[in-house]
Amino acid sequence: MSQESAPDHPYPDYPRLGAFYQKINEDEDARVCKDIPESACRHQPRNYFAYLGANALSKIADELSSARLILPWLLGAAGASSGFAGFLVPIREAGVLLPQLLVAAWIRRLARRKYVWLVGALLSLLALVGMALSGARLEGNAVGWLVIGLLVIYSLARGLCSVSAKDVLGKTVSKTRRGALMGYSASIAGVATLGIGIYTEYLRGDEAGSVFTLFLLGAAGLWALAMVLFVQIQEAPGATEGGGNAFSEALKSVSLLWRDRDFGHFVLARALLLSSALAPPFFVLLAQQYTDNMTGLGLLIIASGLAASLSAPVWGKMSDRSSRRAMALASAGAGALCLVAWLLAALDARLLTSPWLHALLFLGISVCHGGIRLGRKVYLVDMATRETRASYVAVSNTVIGVLMLVAGSIGLLSIWLGVAGVLGILGVVALVAAIYGARLKDVSG
Repeated sequence: MSQESAPDHPYPDYPRLGAFYQKINEDEDARVCKDIPESACRHQPRNYFAYLGANALSKIADELSSARLILPWLLGAAGASSGFAGFLVPIREAGVLLPQLLVAAWIRRLARRKYVWLVGALLSLLALVGMALSGARLEGNAVGWLVIGLLVIYSLARGLCSVSAKDVLGKTVSKTRRGALMGYSASIAGVATLGIGIYTEYLRGDEAGSVFTLFLLGAAGLWALAMVLFVQIQEAPGATEGGGNAFSEALKSVSLLWRDRDFGHFVLARALLLSSALAPPFFVLLAQQYTDNMTGLGLLIIASGLAASLSAPVWGKMSDRSSRRAMALASAGAGALCLVAWLLAALDARLLTSPWLHALLFLGISVCHGGIRLGRKVYLVDMATRETRASYVAVSNTVIGVLMLVAGSIGLLSIWLGVAGVLGILGVVALVAAIYGARLKDVSG
C-alpha cells in the first residue's frame, strides 16, 4: 500500500522531529509511507529515530564485545588457553543463526514483535555483565570456560534480536527509508569504533584488565540505552500468519545438496570459506604474543572500524559483476595473509614486534572476510529463484551452522602447533576455497 500526502504538517504529532526526519530523508513537503499502515505512518519519525538509535547502540556494543577481536585479547590477557579462541567466532555466528532457524515461525505468530527484541536485549546485557565480572575476578582457563558459556547466551539472545528486528523494521518504517536507516546506523557505529580504538591507543599495558571490564560493562550499558529507545517504537499489531519453520524446511530440502549440483558446489565452497571467519581471533592472539600492550589492541580496533567502511562499496560493485570472482579473490587474499603471518612467525621476524604490522594484517583479513560474506550472500540470491530461495537459505544456513561449530575445534591444534601454525592451516584451506570458488558457475552479471 502506498500513501502520500502533503498537509501543512505531514507529521502533526511530531512537528520538530518530523521536520528533521523529512530533512535527512529529503521528503520536502510530502510524507512517504510505502508498505506500512497509516497508524505506523503517523509515528514514522518517532519509530525511525528510535530504531536508528537502538540499532546503532547495539552495533557499538557488538564491537565492544567482538568475538573476533575483544574476547580473544581478553582470554589471552587472562592467561586462558589459546584453544578457546577457535570457538569464539563459531559460537557467536552459529548462536545467532539458531534462533532464526528454530523460532522465526513462532515469533511471526506474535502480533507485536518488539518485545522479543527487548527480551533478547536484556539477555545480551546480562551476559555481558557476566563476562565483565569473570574477566575482572578470574584468571586462566576459568575465564575461558565462563566466557564461552556466556557467549552462547549472548549469541542466542542476539539471534532473537536479529529475527524480530527485521519484522519490526518492516512494520514501522517505510520501504524506501529502511536502507538509509541501516546505513546511518552503520556509519555511527563505525565512527564510534574508530573513537574507541583511538582511546585504547592511549592506555598503558597495566590497564589491560580494567579496560576489558570497562568495554564489556560499557557494552551492557549501551544495550540498556538501546532498550530505552526500542521500547519507544509504536508497533501496531500485525499479521500473524505465514513464516514456516526454517529448520523443518531445511530437513525437508536437504536432498538439494546432491540433487541440485550448483547449489551443492556452493555449499561446499561456503564450508571451505569458513577458514576466513575462523582466522581473525588467531591474528589477535599473534599480535598479543609479539606486542603485549594496549597499543596493539587500539590499532586493531581502528583497523576493524576502517575495514568495513573502506571495502564494502568495492566488494558490492565487484559482486554485482561476478560474485563468484569476488569470493575467490577475497579468499585468496585471506589465504595469503594467513600464510604471510605463519611465515613471519616461523622465521621469528622482528617485524612482528611492530603493532602497525599486526594492524595491517588484521585490516587485510577483515577486508577479505567482508568480501567473502558479501560475495556469498549475493551469489546465493542470484543463483536462487523465487521458488528455491527459501529452501536454499534454510539448507545452507543449517549445514554451515553445524560445520562452524565443528570447525571451531581447530583452535585446539594451537596447543601443539602454536597460533601461527593454526594460521598456516587456515591459509592453505582459504587458498583451496579460492580455487574451488573460482570454478563455481557464474550466476551474476
